[in-house]
Amino acid sequence: MQEAIVLTDDTLDAVLQGDKPALILVSNGEGLRGDFAAAFKKAAAEHQKITVAKLDPSANPKAAARFDAGSKPLLLGWFNGQEVVRRSRPWGTDVPLAVEMLEAAVREQQPAQAEENGETPVSQMIVDDKPVHVTDATFEAEVLSHDLPVLIDFWAEWCGPCRMVAPTLEKLAKEYAGKVRIAKVNVDENPGLSQAFRIMSIPTIMLIKQRTVVFSQPGALPEAAFRDLLNQLIALELPPRDEQAEAESEAVEQ
Repeated sequence: MQEAIVLTDDTLDAVLQGDKPALILVSNGEGLRGDFAAAFKKAAAEHQKITVAKLDPSANPKAAARFDAGSKPLLLGWFNGQEVVRRSRPWGTDVPLAVEMLEAAVREQQPAQAEENGETPVSQMIVDDKPVHVTDATFEAEVLSHDLPVLIDFWAEWCGPCRMVAPTLEKLAKEYAGKVRIAKVNVDENPGLSQAFRIMSIPTIMLIKQRTVVFSQPGALPEAAFRDLLNQLIALELPPRDEQAEAESEAVEQ
């Protein structure tokens, strides 16, 4: 079974500058939650396309200074020379979320690489079978420009009702793969989208089709209600784009 590799000041750059995304635990082993340790070990075993690594800041001061790491455990996601995610004193649930954000960062880069090589963008051929985490920076590509209609869950880690909704969305993402994209927006980390769509309470569920917001409602919905919404979204027929250009522009700018 594959395990997390151990990094040092001397080997860190090779991982950060590599082609693979990296999930790095910066910790001397103290203060780690049990659920996190189990989830981190599982990620190392299951995600061969991600470099899962550990680094002891007390033995590697250069790396500790580089990441501005203190005495508390720190979980970092790194890809393409940039920090993708940072969680201080992480919980077990932070690990799969970090993995999803790294995978989303990889997907975001694939179209640009394909275009440079004169190839068909890979992202057009990917069928999502789990929710995609969307940010202020990726919203245009992951939602507005996506071929499929999109259900967006505006959420936050501290939100109890959001955690109740999450398993249902995971299940529906698999069931409706190739028909509807399920997306999640963390309102704490993406204030631009929260402000643009005037999100006042969470969870807020929004449906977008052909760059048009067709539904938006706060509150945790039961699974049956989500199914009805998704089926209606798939069946919904909108007028041709040129007849609603003004309405679309207003929806995107709000």
